[in-house]
Amino acid sequence: MNAVKTNTARNEKWQRYTETLRYAKHVMFHPFDGFWDLSHEGRGSLAAAHTFLVMFLLTWVLKLMYTNFQFINAPVQYINIYEQCASLLIPFLILCLSNWSLSTLFDGKGRFKDIYMAMCYALVPYILIQLPLIAVSHMISFDEASYYTVLMSISTIWSLFLAFVGLMQVHDYGPGKTIIFVIATIFGALVILFLILVFFSLLSDAAAYFISLYREIVFRLH
Repeated sequence: MNAVKTNTARNEKWQRYTETLRYAKHVMFHPFDGFWDLSHEGRGSLAAAHTFLVMFLLTWVLKLMYTNFQFINAPVQYINIYEQCASLLIPFLILCLSNWSLSTLFDGKGRFKDIYMAMCYALVPYILIQLPLIAVSHMISFDEASYYTVLMSISTIWSLFLAFVGLMQVHDYGPGKTIIFVIATIFGALVILFLILVFFSLLSDAAAYFISLYREIVFRLH
């Protein structure tokens, strides 16, 4: 009996997960009501958001490593996968944190979970367009690069537009207030990044001081 209940619960979770993945299609083509239902009606899930974020990072790494050299100039032999992922993941999370931190000042209604999900779902066009472009880059010549560039631009602009609409719907803002809020979010993210760098710089200096003090004490004792 317990095994049956466990299997039923797993099936329900899997069905819920696949439904929230498929809901990204609705968000892409109907962003205004899509993002509203995503956060206010529970149509999205953190599991699906995590999946889209991982796919975004994977797409970026694969793009650097396997895109035809005619379309991208990346020193493949020096690429560190972990550094590349961190260079995107950390700013992404800082932007979400900055947006959530400033939402109180701008009377925003979104929780950190809602902001994070909206930003992750906004990455779907980038993934769906740029991932196939890696293979396409090996099938076209340099003279046809304009088509490649146009599709790349469409994927980026589409995702940015979805992120804008997502924040607008999550916080229940108008377009004008959302623009001001996005600018404030970017500024806040830069401040957070600056404070993090200052913290680690002070931590490094403090560690260096205590290490040198320890060495001096050991030297004098011996």
